[in-house]
Amino acid sequence: MEFKLAGYFDLFNLLFVFIGLFFIAMFGLLIVRRNAIIVFMSIEILLLGCNYLFVIGSIIIDDSMGLVYTLLVLTIAAAESAVGLAILVIFYRLRGMIELSVINNLKG
Repeated sequence: MEFKLAGYFDLFNLLFVFIGLFFIAMFGLLIVRRNAIIVFMSIEILLLGCNYLFVIGSIIIDDSMGLVYTLLVLTIAAAESAVGLAILVIFYRLRGMIELSVINNLKG
């Protein structure tokens, strides 16, 4: 059985592309840990890769629960990025730089 998205893309090839996107985000999250902006972008790319995998799985097994999970993850990701960026803006105003090595010294 061959699954096509809009008649052009094979879904199993897209599956490998989005798994690669997920692992690129894991690389950015685990290896490059100096800059907080890169860490937040890696988290967002990781969640985006998961969303695409949910959508493709939903299309392949013909179930709508993957789409519901995608909406849930998108809502949580939007809230996470808004709070995280607000914290980074406040930290940048106080310190003048955004580095995770300096943020680790904060204890309150």
